Amino acid sequence: MSPMNRRDLVKTGGTMFVLGAASGTALFTAAANAQESVKLGLLHSLSGTIAIAEASLVDAEKMAIDEINAAGGVMGRKIEVVVEDGASENAVFAEKARKLLERDKVAAIVGCYTSASRKAVLPALSRAKGLLFYPTYYEGQEQDKHVVYTSQEATQSVVAAVEWLAREKGKTFFLVGSDYIYPRTCNKIAKPTIAKLGGKVLGEEYAPLGHTEFSSIINKIKAAKPDCIYSTVVGGSNVAFYKQLRAAGLDGTKQTLLSTVVSENEIEGIGKDNAVGYYACMGYFQSVKNPANEKFVKAFKAKYGQDRVIGDPMEVAYNSVYLWKLAVEKAKSFDPEKVLAASAGVELDAPEGKVRVHATNQHVWKTVRVGKALANGQFDIVWESPSLIEPNPFPTL
Repeated sequence: MSPMNRRDLVKTGGTMFVLGAASGTALFTAAANAQESVKLGLLHSLSGTIAIAEASLVDAEKMAIDEINAAGGVMGRKIEVVVEDGASENAVFAEKARKLLERDKVAAIVGCYTSASRKAVLPALSRAKGLLFYPTYYEGQEQDKHVVYTSQEATQSVVAAVEWLAREKGKTFFLVGSDYIYPRTCNKIAKPTIAKLGGKVLGEEYAPLGHTEFSSIINKIKAAKPDCIYSTVVGGSNVAFYKQLRAAGLDGTKQTLLSTVVSENEIEGIGKDNAVGYYACMGYFQSVKNPANEKFVKAFKAKYGQDRVIGDPMEVAYNSVYLWKLAVEKAKSFDPEKVLAASAGVELDAPEGKVRVHATNQHVWKTVRVGKALANGQFDIVWESPSLIEPNPFPTL
């Protein structure tokens, strides 16, 4: 995800492996060779406003680590987990990243949720020559030499979502989002896409992060009478937004609401009855049907409880640990610089299907899907891209 305000969404954990520190490759290699285990850092909001979306990522990351350790580890070394709470505060993320990299000397970090939290840790990564695997969909516009971006960037989801809406539901749109970089960038991508498809934007509104009173925006939507509502409202605000939409009669029967940020995890907070009939565009839904996902879901529920649900960022967090492992083994080294170089072209048969790290831009090729929320809190997948979509983090806007 992204924003500068998205205040480190706290519901998922992040595996941050930042091996080595400012001393460089020689000391890094010596430190790794001196240990029988290798440390991986997980840095996510386990408290604060973002925890609802972010904290559960840690569960998925830990499961991947347990699986890898049970199979013999990474290059013969067991993974030692170091978990830190970013507390939905960017300054805390920066502080915890420094700790993981400089004191704990993790080989890498899996973590962060919002773009603001990711950007907050970049100076620590640069100083320690560390490596972050970032598992959340975000707005693009970045390619830092210390980050592998393992979820979809905005062009992969927004373009697919808008094209599907225009083809299936209508060509007039109302854009609504939380007021920070991710929604605004998504809408900068959506608007020319809508125009190219012969559509029209009837309105564009933003609400502050954490906002809970949407009556003014909803009245504008009702007056505009769009075919489609494209939403990038994030976090706890969606509880109020979805309830108030339905109470105002915008229940999806006339206007189609599609979000690129609401997964199964958010529906747990929003309430299944409040989300039913609305749509989402993601790389992963728990309802994906393939053997790898069936195995993944079964293992996750066996480990954490049959009532748990799995959303897109959780699955990507799980994938991130495995992508790090594959890059380490390809590099034959835990050195972050070598691991980053080796990550190019790495492929993983993930629960969502095949994912592949781009040869040059440190993002991933992905399948993207549109799903309709059901009464049980799951999504009925109504469309998926026929092939992997290439990441384009720097589109012409």
